[in-house]
Amino acid sequence: MPGAPADALRARAADLDALLSRLDADAAAVRADRADQTADDEHDPEGSTLSGEWQRIEALRRAAASERSEVDAALARIAAGTYGVCVVCGAGIPAGRLEARPFATTCVACAA
Repeated sequence: MPGAPADALRARAADLDALLSRLDADAAAVRADRADQTADDEHDPEGSTLSGEWQRIEALRRAAASERSEVDAALARIAAGTYGVCVVCGAGIPAGRLEARPFATTCVACAA
């Protein structure tokens, strides 16, 4: 089924785009809160600091953006006809590995 991996990757790309959009909105809200001169960032006993929240959002955003790049690269490999081929040894990547990690670039042996 040549369309199945591409369909799954496009669906994952859409999910990641939605997540990135939500994280951008969260980051904008934190930026707005940080701009408020009356925000007592370090002394709020009820929750995390704005700095901590900012770091959490940025870490999630970096991870999602990285995965989005991997998905784009996998879609490019599908278009080039090299999807499912290990970039290290040239062997086929097992279907189970591609099912679990559809943007995998290496076979199980080379990944280890």
